[in-house]
Amino acid sequence: MKLVHNRRKLTIGLLRLTDAAPVIMAKELGLFADEGLDVSLSIEPSWATLADKLAYGFVDAAVMLAPLVLATNIGLRGVPRPLIVPMNLSLGGNTVSLSPRWREPRGTKPTLAVVHAFSSHNFLLRYWLAARGIDPDRDVSLTVIPPARVVDALHEGRIDGFCAGAPWGELARSAGLAETAATSHDIWRNGPEKVFAVPRAWAEDDSQTLHAVLRALLLAAQYCDVPQNADAVAMALAQADYLDMPAKLLRASLPGAAAPSRFFSHAATFPWLSHGVWFLSQMVRWGYLAATADCSAIAAASYRPDLYAGVARELGVAVPLTTSKCEGAHGQLWFLDATPGPIAMEPDLFCDGAIFDPDSLRCTQSAQPMPNL
Repeated sequence: MKLVHNRRKLTIGLLRLTDAAPVIMAKELGLFADEGLDVSLSIEPSWATLADKLAYGFVDAAVMLAPLVLATNIGLRGVPRPLIVPMNLSLGGNTVSLSPRWREPRGTKPTLAVVHAFSSHNFLLRYWLAARGIDPDRDVSLTVIPPARVVDALHEGRIDGFCAGAPWGELARSAGLAETAATSHDIWRNGPEKVFAVPRAWAEDDSQTLHAVLRALLLAAQYCDVPQNADAVAMALAQADYLDMPAKLLRASLPGAAAPSRFFSHAATFPWLSHGVWFLSQMVRWGYLAATADCSAIAAASYRPDLYAGVARELGVAVPLTTSKCEGAHGQLWFLDATPGPIAMEPDLFCDGAIFDPDSLRCTQSAQPMPNL
Protein backbone atom coordinates (compact mmCIF):
# COMPACT_ATOMS: atom_id res chain seq x y z
CA MET A 1 0.00 0.00 0.00
CA LYS A 2 1.24 3.46 -0.82
CA LEU A 3 2.02 5.96 1.93
CA VAL A 4 0.29 9.19 1.03
CA HIS A 5 0.33 12.38 3.09
CA ASN A 6 -2.02 14.52 0.98
CA ARG A 7 -5.30 13.15 -0.26
CA ARG A 8 -6.93 14.64 -3.33
CA LYS A 9 -10.70 14.88 -2.94
CA LEU A 10 -12.85 14.40 -6.00
CA THR A 11 -16.37 13.40 -6.95
CA ILE A 12 -17.22 10.95 -9.73
CA GLY A 13 -20.75 10.91 -11.11
CA LEU A 14 -22.57 7.81 -12.34
CA LEU A 15 -26.00 6.29 -12.92
CA ARG A 16 -27.50 3.16 -11.39
CA LEU A 17 -26.10 0.78 -13.99
CA THR A 18 -24.11 -2.43 -13.75
CA ASP A 19 -21.36 -1.14 -16.01
CA ALA A 20 -20.41 1.44 -13.38
CA ALA A 21 -18.77 -1.53 -11.64
CA PRO A 22 -15.11 -0.48 -12.14
CA VAL A 23 -15.69 2.88 -10.46
CA ILE A 24 -17.72 1.41 -7.60
CA MET A 25 -15.23 -1.42 -7.04
CA ALA A 26 -12.26 0.95 -7.14
CA LYS A 27 -13.83 2.60 -4.11
CA GLU A 28 -15.03 -0.59 -2.41
CA LEU A 29 -11.67 -2.37 -2.80
CA GLY A 30 -9.75 0.63 -1.49
CA LEU A 31 -7.96 1.14 -4.81
CA PHE A 32 -8.71 4.87 -4.87
CA ALA A 33 -7.47 5.18 -1.29
CA ASP A 34 -4.29 3.28 -2.18
CA GLU A 35 -3.59 5.99 -4.75
CA GLY A 36 -4.07 8.75 -2.19
CA LEU A 37 -7.52 9.69 -3.44
CA ASP A 38 -10.57 10.59 -1.38
CA VAL A 39 -13.35 9.77 -3.85
CA SER A 40 -17.06 10.37 -3.41
CA LEU A 41 -19.54 8.79 -5.81
CA SER A 42 -22.57 10.83 -6.85
CA ILE A 43 -25.54 8.77 -8.11
CA GLU A 44 -27.46 10.82 -10.67
CA PRO A 45 -31.03 10.32 -11.99
CA SER A 46 -30.34 10.85 -15.71
CA TRP A 47 -27.65 11.32 -18.29
CA ALA A 48 -28.74 14.90 -18.91
CA THR A 49 -28.31 15.74 -15.22
CA LEU A 50 -24.92 14.07 -15.08
CA ALA A 51 -23.71 15.82 -18.24
CA ASP A 52 -24.79 19.19 -16.84
CA LYS A 53 -23.07 18.54 -13.51
CA LEU A 54 -19.88 17.61 -15.32
CA ALA A 55 -20.10 20.71 -17.49
CA TYR A 56 -20.66 23.05 -14.54
CA GLY A 57 -18.03 21.40 -12.33
CA PHE A 58 -20.36 19.86 -9.73
CA VAL A 59 -18.61 16.53 -10.38
CA ASP A 60 -14.97 16.14 -11.33
CA ALA A 61 -15.38 13.12 -13.60
CA ALA A 62 -18.09 10.73 -14.73
CA VAL A 63 -19.04 7.34 -16.05
CA MET A 64 -20.35 8.68 -19.32
CA LEU A 65 -21.96 7.85 -22.66
CA ALA A 66 -19.35 8.12 -25.41
CA PRO A 67 -21.68 9.85 -27.92
CA LEU A 68 -22.65 12.36 -25.23
CA VAL A 69 -19.00 13.28 -24.71
CA LEU A 70 -18.59 13.77 -28.45
CA ALA A 71 -21.80 15.80 -28.73
CA THR A 72 -20.70 18.03 -25.85
CA ASN A 73 -17.33 18.66 -27.44
CA ILE A 74 -18.79 19.79 -30.74
CA GLY A 75 -21.52 21.95 -29.24
CA LEU A 76 -24.54 19.78 -29.97
CA ARG A 77 -25.88 19.99 -26.42
CA GLY A 78 -25.63 22.05 -23.26
CA VAL A 79 -22.79 24.10 -21.91
CA PRO A 80 -19.62 23.74 -23.98
CA ARG A 81 -16.83 22.37 -21.80
CA PRO A 82 -14.27 20.24 -23.61
CA LEU A 83 -14.16 16.69 -22.27
CA ILE A 84 -11.70 13.89 -22.85
CA VAL A 85 -11.93 10.10 -22.67
CA PRO A 86 -8.69 8.70 -21.26
CA MET A 87 -10.18 5.23 -20.66
CA ASN A 88 -13.00 3.04 -21.87
CA LEU A 89 -14.93 1.35 -19.05
CA SER A 90 -17.01 -1.42 -20.60
CA LEU A 91 -18.10 -3.34 -23.67
CA GLY A 92 -21.66 -4.57 -24.20
CA GLY A 93 -24.28 -4.73 -21.45
CA ASN A 94 -27.35 -3.26 -23.18
CA THR A 95 -30.57 -5.00 -24.13
CA VAL A 96 -33.36 -4.26 -26.56
CA SER A 97 -36.44 -5.19 -24.52
CA LEU A 98 -39.83 -5.42 -26.23
CA SER A 99 -43.28 -5.72 -24.69
CA PRO A 100 -45.75 -8.28 -26.13
CA ARG A 101 -47.63 -5.19 -27.35
CA TRP A 102 -44.92 -4.87 -30.01
CA ARG A 103 -46.59 -7.68 -31.98
CA GLU A 104 -50.17 -6.46 -31.58
CA PRO A 105 -51.99 -4.84 -34.53
CA ARG A 106 -52.34 -1.13 -33.99
CA GLY A 107 -53.25 2.08 -35.70
CA THR A 108 -50.27 3.97 -34.32
CA LYS A 109 -46.54 3.46 -34.48
CA PRO A 110 -44.95 1.59 -31.57
CA THR A 111 -42.95 3.74 -29.16
CA LEU A 112 -39.45 2.74 -28.13
CA ALA A 113 -37.34 4.47 -25.49
CA VAL A 114 -33.63 5.18 -25.42
CA VAL A 115 -31.80 6.72 -22.47
CA HIS A 116 -30.49 9.81 -24.29
CA ALA A 117 -30.42 11.06 -27.87
CA PHE A 118 -26.61 11.01 -27.75
CA SER A 119 -26.23 7.50 -26.41
CA SER A 120 -24.86 4.20 -27.63
CA HIS A 121 -28.38 2.89 -26.97
CA ASN A 122 -29.93 5.24 -29.54
CA PHE A 123 -27.38 4.43 -32.21
CA LEU A 124 -27.31 0.67 -31.54
CA LEU A 125 -31.11 0.49 -31.57
CA ARG A 126 -31.25 2.48 -34.81
CA TYR A 127 -28.59 0.24 -36.36
CA TRP A 128 -30.47 -2.92 -35.32
CA LEU A 129 -33.83 -1.67 -36.55
CA ALA A 130 -32.38 -0.55 -39.90
CA ALA A 131 -30.67 -3.93 -40.34
CA ARG A 132 -34.11 -5.55 -39.96
CA GLY A 133 -35.68 -3.24 -42.54
CA ILE A 134 -37.35 -0.94 -40.00
CA ASP A 135 -36.83 2.79 -40.47
CA PRO A 136 -36.29 4.21 -36.96
CA ASP A 137 -37.45 7.67 -38.05
CA ARG A 138 -40.53 6.55 -39.98
CA ASP A 139 -41.74 3.19 -38.65
CA VAL A 140 -41.42 3.73 -34.89
CA SER A 141 -41.54 6.64 -32.46
CA LEU A 142 -38.39 7.09 -30.40
CA THR A 143 -38.48 8.86 -27.05
CA VAL A 144 -35.95 9.56 -24.32
CA ILE A 145 -36.44 8.17 -20.79
CA PRO A 146 -33.72 7.85 -18.09
CA PRO A 147 -32.69 4.21 -17.59
CA ALA A 148 -34.10 3.95 -14.06
CA ARG A 149 -37.55 4.89 -15.38
CA VAL A 150 -37.88 2.69 -18.47
CA VAL A 151 -39.37 -0.30 -16.65
CA ASP A 152 -42.05 1.86 -15.03
CA ALA A 153 -42.82 3.43 -18.41
CA LEU A 154 -43.17 -0.04 -19.93
CA HIS A 155 -45.44 -1.18 -17.09
CA GLU A 156 -47.62 1.93 -17.49
CA GLY A 157 -47.99 1.33 -21.23
CA ARG A 158 -46.29 4.58 -22.22
CA ILE A 159 -43.72 2.71 -24.30
CA ASP A 160 -43.63 -0.63 -26.12
CA GLY A 161 -39.96 -1.33 -25.55
CA PHE A 162 -36.60 0.18 -24.82
CA CYS A 163 -32.87 -0.08 -25.24
CA ALA A 164 -31.07 0.44 -21.93
CA GLY A 165 -28.12 -0.80 -19.96
CA ALA A 166 -28.19 -3.53 -17.34
CA PRO A 167 -29.89 -4.29 -15.07
CA TRP A 168 -33.03 -2.66 -16.49
CA GLY A 169 -33.63 -5.15 -19.30
CA GLU A 170 -33.26 -8.07 -16.90
CA LEU A 171 -35.65 -6.38 -14.47
CA ALA A 172 -38.28 -5.99 -17.21
CA ARG A 173 -37.81 -9.62 -18.31
CA SER A 174 -37.98 -11.05 -14.80
CA ALA A 175 -41.15 -9.04 -14.12
CA GLY A 176 -42.78 -10.50 -17.24
CA LEU A 177 -43.06 -7.09 -18.89
CA ALA A 178 -40.79 -7.68 -21.86
CA GLU A 179 -38.72 -10.15 -23.79
CA THR A 180 -35.08 -9.58 -24.64
CA ALA A 181 -35.12 -9.15 -28.41
CA ALA A 182 -31.38 -8.46 -28.69
CA THR A 183 -28.38 -7.65 -26.57
CA SER A 184 -25.75 -5.14 -27.56
CA HIS A 185 -23.47 -8.10 -28.34
CA ASP A 186 -26.11 -9.27 -30.87
CA ILE A 187 -25.93 -5.88 -32.58
CA TRP A 188 -22.19 -5.22 -32.33
CA ARG A 189 -20.24 -8.04 -30.72
CA ASN A 190 -17.95 -6.59 -28.07
CA GLY A 191 -18.85 -3.06 -29.07
CA PRO A 192 -18.04 -0.14 -26.73
CA GLU A 193 -20.35 1.05 -24.00
CA LYS A 194 -19.44 3.40 -21.11
CA VAL A 195 -16.35 5.60 -20.96
CA PHE A 196 -14.60 7.52 -18.21
CA ALA A 197 -14.84 11.24 -18.99
CA VAL A 198 -13.12 14.24 -17.43
CA PRO A 199 -12.89 17.92 -18.38
CA ARG A 200 -9.85 18.57 -20.55
CA ALA A 201 -8.82 21.52 -18.37
CA TRP A 202 -8.88 19.37 -15.23
CA ALA A 203 -6.77 16.70 -16.91
CA GLU A 204 -4.20 19.29 -17.94
CA ASP A 205 -4.13 21.16 -14.62
CA ASP A 206 -4.00 18.06 -12.40
CA SER A 207 -2.46 15.33 -14.50
CA GLN A 208 -1.02 13.52 -11.48
CA THR A 209 -4.45 13.05 -9.94
CA LEU A 210 -5.87 11.82 -13.23
CA HIS A 211 -2.99 9.36 -13.49
CA ALA A 212 -3.80 8.04 -10.02
CA VAL A 213 -7.51 7.72 -10.84
CA LEU A 214 -6.74 5.77 -14.01
CA ARG A 215 -4.41 3.43 -12.12
CA ALA A 216 -7.18 2.60 -9.66
CA LEU A 217 -9.76 2.14 -12.41
CA LEU A 218 -7.55 -0.11 -14.48
CA LEU A 219 -6.89 -2.36 -11.49
CA ALA A 220 -10.61 -2.40 -10.70
CA ALA A 221 -11.45 -3.28 -14.30
CA GLN A 222 -9.18 -6.31 -14.10
CA TYR A 223 -10.91 -7.40 -10.90
CA CYS A 224 -14.42 -6.90 -12.32
CA ASP A 225 -13.64 -8.93 -15.44
CA VAL A 226 -12.88 -12.15 -13.52
CA PRO A 227 -16.00 -14.37 -13.45
CA GLN A 228 -15.03 -15.74 -10.03
CA ASN A 229 -15.35 -12.20 -8.65
CA ALA A 230 -18.82 -11.61 -10.08
CA ASP A 231 -20.71 -12.57 -6.92
CA ALA A 232 -18.62 -10.14 -4.84
CA VAL A 233 -19.08 -7.40 -7.43
CA ALA A 234 -22.83 -7.98 -7.54
CA MET A 235 -23.06 -7.80 -3.74
CA ALA A 236 -21.12 -4.55 -3.68
CA LEU A 237 -23.20 -2.96 -6.45
CA ALA A 238 -26.44 -4.07 -4.76
CA GLN A 239 -25.85 -1.85 -1.73
CA ALA A 240 -28.33 0.95 -1.06
CA ASP A 241 -25.66 3.60 -1.64
CA TYR A 242 -25.14 2.36 -5.18
CA LEU A 243 -27.66 0.47 -7.36
CA ASP A 244 -29.96 -0.59 -4.49
CA MET A 245 -31.13 -3.76 -6.26
CA PRO A 246 -31.00 -7.52 -5.64
CA ALA A 247 -27.52 -8.91 -6.26
CA LYS A 248 -29.01 -11.82 -8.22
CA LEU A 249 -30.48 -9.37 -10.72
CA LEU A 250 -27.11 -7.64 -11.17
CA ARG A 251 -25.22 -10.91 -11.44
CA ALA A 252 -27.02 -11.67 -14.73
CA SER A 253 -25.01 -9.02 -16.59
CA LEU A 254 -21.57 -9.60 -15.07
CA PRO A 255 -18.74 -11.79 -16.43
CA GLY A 256 -19.71 -15.44 -16.41
CA ALA A 257 -23.30 -14.70 -17.48
CA ALA A 258 -24.73 -15.33 -20.94
CA ALA A 259 -24.29 -11.80 -22.35
CA PRO A 260 -22.17 -9.88 -19.87
CA SER A 261 -20.49 -6.54 -19.81
CA ARG A 262 -16.75 -6.80 -20.38
CA PHE A 263 -14.44 -4.67 -18.28
CA PHE A 264 -10.88 -5.69 -19.24
CA SER A 265 -10.63 -8.56 -21.76
CA HIS A 266 -10.79 -7.81 -25.50
CA ALA A 267 -8.84 -4.56 -24.82
CA ALA A 268 -12.02 -3.27 -23.13
CA THR A 269 -10.26 -0.44 -21.30
CA PHE A 270 -8.47 1.01 -24.33
CA PRO A 271 -10.03 4.26 -25.67
CA TRP A 272 -10.13 3.40 -29.38
CA LEU A 273 -10.34 6.34 -31.76
CA SER A 274 -12.24 4.08 -34.15
CA HIS A 275 -15.01 3.71 -31.56
CA GLY A 276 -15.39 7.47 -31.47
CA VAL A 277 -15.37 7.72 -35.26
CA TRP A 278 -18.07 5.03 -35.51
CA PHE A 279 -20.37 6.90 -33.14
CA LEU A 280 -19.78 10.11 -35.07
CA SER A 281 -20.53 8.33 -38.35
CA GLN A 282 -23.87 7.26 -36.87
CA MET A 283 -24.58 10.86 -35.88
CA VAL A 284 -24.02 11.77 -39.51
CA ARG A 285 -26.12 8.84 -40.75
CA TRP A 286 -29.14 9.86 -38.68
CA GLY A 287 -28.90 13.60 -39.21
CA TYR A 288 -27.48 14.77 -35.89
CA LEU A 289 -24.22 15.92 -37.47
CA ALA A 290 -23.36 17.45 -40.84
CA ALA A 291 -21.79 15.15 -43.40
CA THR A 292 -18.95 17.66 -43.74
CA ALA A 293 -17.84 17.15 -40.12
CA ASP A 294 -14.27 15.95 -39.65
CA CYS A 295 -15.10 12.85 -37.62
CA SER A 296 -11.50 11.71 -37.31
CA ALA A 297 -10.38 15.07 -35.91
CA ILE A 298 -13.27 15.22 -33.44
CA ALA A 299 -12.50 11.72 -32.18
CA ALA A 300 -8.79 12.49 -31.87
CA ALA A 301 -9.54 15.59 -29.80
CA SER A 302 -11.84 13.63 -27.50
CA TYR A 303 -10.19 10.23 -27.01
CA ARG A 304 -6.78 10.16 -25.31
CA PRO A 305 -5.11 6.75 -25.69
CA ASP A 306 -1.78 8.42 -24.88
CA LEU A 307 -2.91 9.08 -21.31
CA TYR A 308 -4.18 5.53 -20.99
CA ALA A 309 -0.96 4.07 -22.37
CA GLY A 310 1.21 5.75 -19.74
CA VAL A 311 -0.80 4.19 -16.92
CA ALA A 312 -1.13 0.79 -18.59
CA ARG A 313 2.62 0.45 -19.18
CA GLU A 314 3.26 1.35 -15.56
CA LEU A 315 0.98 -1.50 -14.46
CA GLY A 316 2.33 -4.00 -16.99
CA VAL A 317 -0.89 -3.99 -19.07
CA ALA A 318 -0.47 -4.56 -22.80
CA VAL A 319 -1.01 -1.47 -24.97
CA PRO A 320 -2.15 -1.76 -28.62
CA LEU A 321 0.37 -0.58 -31.22
CA THR A 322 -2.36 1.34 -33.03
CA THR A 323 -5.06 3.71 -31.79
CA SER A 324 -7.64 2.78 -34.42
CA LYS A 325 -8.81 -0.41 -36.11
CA CYS A 326 -11.40 -1.69 -38.57
CA GLU A 327 -14.56 -2.53 -36.62
CA GLY A 328 -16.59 -5.62 -37.42
CA ALA A 329 -13.81 -7.35 -39.33
CA HIS A 330 -13.34 -10.43 -37.14
CA GLY A 331 -15.63 -13.44 -36.97
CA GLN A 332 -13.40 -15.54 -34.76
CA LEU A 333 -10.68 -15.27 -32.13
CA TRP A 334 -7.72 -13.15 -33.20
CA PHE A 335 -4.67 -11.42 -31.75
CA LEU A 336 -4.08 -7.69 -31.63
CA ASP A 337 -0.52 -6.41 -31.99
CA ALA A 338 0.45 -4.81 -28.70
CA THR A 339 3.37 -4.23 -26.39
CA PRO A 340 4.82 -6.02 -24.46
CA GLY A 341 2.80 -8.81 -26.12
CA PRO A 342 -0.30 -9.41 -28.25
CA ILE A 343 -3.80 -9.13 -26.81
CA ALA A 344 -6.26 -12.00 -27.30
CA MET A 345 -9.38 -10.63 -28.98
CA GLU A 346 -12.82 -12.08 -29.65
CA PRO A 347 -15.21 -11.55 -32.58
CA ASP A 348 -16.42 -8.01 -33.21
CA LEU A 349 -19.06 -8.56 -35.90
CA PHE A 350 -21.96 -6.22 -36.62
CA CYS A 351 -25.41 -7.80 -36.98
CA ASP A 352 -25.53 -6.97 -40.69
CA GLY A 353 -22.03 -8.22 -41.43
CA ALA A 354 -20.69 -4.76 -42.26
CA ILE A 355 -17.07 -3.75 -41.69
CA PHE A 356 -16.46 -0.17 -40.63
CA ASP A 357 -13.22 1.41 -41.83
CA PRO A 358 -12.58 4.54 -39.72
CA ASP A 359 -10.16 5.90 -42.30
CA SER A 360 -12.76 6.00 -45.07
CA LEU A 361 -15.81 6.41 -42.78
CA ARG A 362 -17.49 3.72 -44.85
CA CYS A 363 -19.10 0.37 -44.13
CA THR A 364 -18.41 -2.46 -46.55
CA GLN A 365 -20.22 -5.77 -46.57
CA SER A 366 -18.52 -8.75 -44.99
CA ALA A 367 -18.75 -12.30 -46.26
CA GLN A 368 -19.79 -13.50 -42.80
CA PRO A 369 -22.68 -11.63 -41.17
CA MET A 370 -23.39 -12.37 -37.54
CA PRO A 371 -25.74 -15.34 -37.23
CA ASN A 372 -29.21 -15.21 -35.67
CA LEU A 373 -30.15 -11.63 -36.60
